[in-house]
Amino acid sequence: MGFLAKLFGREGAEVWPVRIDDANFEREVYQSELPVLLDVWGPDCAPCKQLEPIIVRLARQYQGRIKVAELNSAAAPRAVKRLGIRGTPTVVYFRGRVVVERVVGFRGELYHREIIDQELLGHDEAR
Repeated sequence: MGFLAKLFGREGAEVWPVRIDDANFEREVYQSELPVLLDVWGPDCAPCKQLEPIIVRLARQYQGRIKVAELNSAAAPRAVKRLGIRGTPTVVYFRGRVVVERVVGFRGELYHREIIDQELLGHDEAR
């Protein structure tokens, strides 16, 4: 079970971020048919904990249109190195194998929704 699911529990929740590790990174991120929002977090990162409920809401709001995923930086060193992650939280937005945006540090929900709507989905969605 991923960090976010542990924190918020799974009861009553239909959609949770996909847990990414070194073993499934290629398949779940680079080979995804949907654009991907990847939240890279650290176990002792206070801003990461602030970002958690936003990531969960985004997973639910954009279900079926983008894949929202989480990666524990301490548990996936190869993926972290591959992405050049230097600090957490870092949210990386992918379309195919291409990084279309990278956000380091905490940003609010509207900020992330604008990136999703404009960079991943290619339009403004009023939601």
